[in-house]
Amino acid sequence: MAKQKLLSEFSIGESGVVKTVSGEGRLRRRLFDMGVTPGAEVLLRKRAPLGDPIEVTIRGYELTLRKTEAELVTMEVAK
Repeated sequence: MAKQKLLSEFSIGESGVVKTVSGEGRLRRRLFDMGVTPGAEVLLRKRAPLGDPIEVTIRGYELTLRKTEAELVTMEVAK
């Protein structure tokens, strides 16, 4: 079985596939609207000096997420 961890725990250059998006209401809907949906491939590109926010590439574009948002995304780590 592939290793799973939260998007907020990724290292720069690490990639994986979205498995689940937790949370509820507006925050979960916002993540879905930004393309953070199960099956989407994500690459962590940058992390701010204090770790918040992070920049990822998803569905061919760059997206900046707060750490609290990234903590809601469970990823399957790519080999």
